[in-house]
Amino acid sequence: MQTAVQKRQKALGIIDKLSLSTSWPSQVIPMPTEWAGGAGFWPEGFSSGAVSAGIKYERNDLILLAADKPASAAGVFTTNLCCAAPVTLCRTHLEESHSLIRAIVCNSGNANAATGIKGMQDARAMAKAVATELAIKAEEVLVASTGVIGQLLPMERVLGGIAALPSSLNRYSGIETAEAIMTTDTFPKFFTLELKVSGGTVRLSGIAKGSGMIAPNMATMLAFLCTDAAISPSLLQHALEGANSRSFNAITVDGDTSTNDMAAILASGTGPEIKAESRDYELFAEALEALMTFLAKLIVIDGEGATKFVEIRVIGAVDNRDAGVAAKTIAESSLVKTAIHGEDANWGRIIAAAGRSGASFSQDELELSFDHLKVLKPGFISDFSEEEASAIMAKESYTITLRLGDGPGHATVWSCDLSKEYIEINGSYRS
Repeated sequence: MQTAVQKRQKALGIIDKLSLSTSWPSQVIPMPTEWAGGAGFWPEGFSSGAVSAGIKYERNDLILLAADKPASAAGVFTTNLCCAAPVTLCRTHLEESHSLIRAIVCNSGNANAATGIKGMQDARAMAKAVATELAIKAEEVLVASTGVIGQLLPMERVLGGIAALPSSLNRYSGIETAEAIMTTDTFPKFFTLELKVSGGTVRLSGIAKGSGMIAPNMATMLAFLCTDAAISPSLLQHALEGANSRSFNAITVDGDTSTNDMAAILASGTGPEIKAESRDYELFAEALEALMTFLAKLIVIDGEGATKFVEIRVIGAVDNRDAGVAAKTIAESSLVKTAIHGEDANWGRIIAAAGRSGASFSQDELELSFDHLKVLKPGFISDFSEEEASAIMAKESYTITLRLGDGPGHATVWSCDLSKEYIEINGSYRS
């Protein structure tokens, strides 16, 4: 069992390695991991804290992310019809507050999903308790939960924890806050970057959790993002939805869309103004997508039992939609994922998955590569080196590229392998 210190050191190593290998957009400055500590993780106008409420874990399991004043807010949520009470409440509070939010409270260890009327009452009670502590309105509070489905929250413990949260708030607790929302995660996920715009520098920071039950369709995964940009709620929502479709909605661990999936962003307005239809907005949208993609990749890297991180690229499709459905079907195929785990270049599983995806193509035109190695050429010509393929698949990460034809459509999905450890983790999740 890893200690908190070991998990933190693992996170720092993975994040630094991924940051160095990432092609960041122009004007984006990725911040080193020490910004998660003493140099101030959150943008100006935000603070966070974490406490142990004893919900399930013997560690911090309750967080509060607070804005100094009403912040522009945007959110995307699970499309699962069996959605958790906090998801329903957040949608309501965004509407009631006109997307001006002061705080996000989140617990781990219990999803507060499939809990009926009592679950909704408990979610409202969490918002009300935070509102009382911060002297704000209950509708200015977003609520999130993650953990076991179908169990009621231990509200006496939760409310006691909320009362202790305000005294823990500070700008420097990025890692601690990310650690507190973990469930089966093996390391905390966080990152900060800065963006040069015409009016100065914009900071964007975010934390996320997720390891299993990952096939976000938002719109279990959660992401909480903050920026000091001065941007309207409607423009922020537009940027979030666009970035989400190409980041959190482009990953899969096991093909399961959670009841609690949620990504929310708050903007304090203390920094440069971002206006619609401007170059600054284009840069902001690119930076937000880059941050969310970075966090999304961390989730896949930390997939339950995962040993491989694989990028699935589909090109040459009729359109982007066809490319997307083919890429996601391949990425979620159990047969493909087990072949990846076994380092078996069984290309037949990949084209079979593409064939049942609903994408339109001629099978005679298919071309498949593992990194630079072509394992299948048009006309079903397969004369590759098994040894070279095995060497590629033995790596921790590589890219599978499938060309469907000569169309303009393309899509990328990030996935991982499926191992025996995944079964062990999920076979005893409630114990």
